Amino acid sequence: MEMKNLFKAEKGLIRVKLDIDKNIIKAASITGDFFIIPEQNINVLEDSLKGIEFNKEGVEKAVDKFYEAGSITPFVTRDDFIVSIMGAKNDENKTD
Repeated sequence: MEMKNLFKAEKGLIRVKLDIDKNIIKAASITGDFFIIPEQNINVLEDSLKGIEFNKEGVEKAVDKFYEAGSITPFVTRDDFIVSIMGAKNDENKTD
C-alpha cells in the first residue's frame, strides 16, 4: 500500500512516499525543497526506513541514524522529518 504525505517545515516542503506491507516499510522516497548536506545522505534516511515497522519508535531510530551519518539540514529539524514520515498514516494528509 502506498502512503504519502506533504509536510510544510519552517523553510521547506518535505514529500514522503512509503510503500508499506503488513505495517513494514518496503520502500521510502523523501523529496522536497529542503537542503541536506551532504546531499546524497537522503539515501541514508530512505535506506534506514526500509524494513522497519511503521511506528514512531522505528521512524525515530531511522531519522537518528540519518543525523548520526553527519547530515546537516538547515531550517528542517529532526522532528520535521519524524512528523512528515509519520504523517503518511493519516488519510487527510495524502497527496497525489
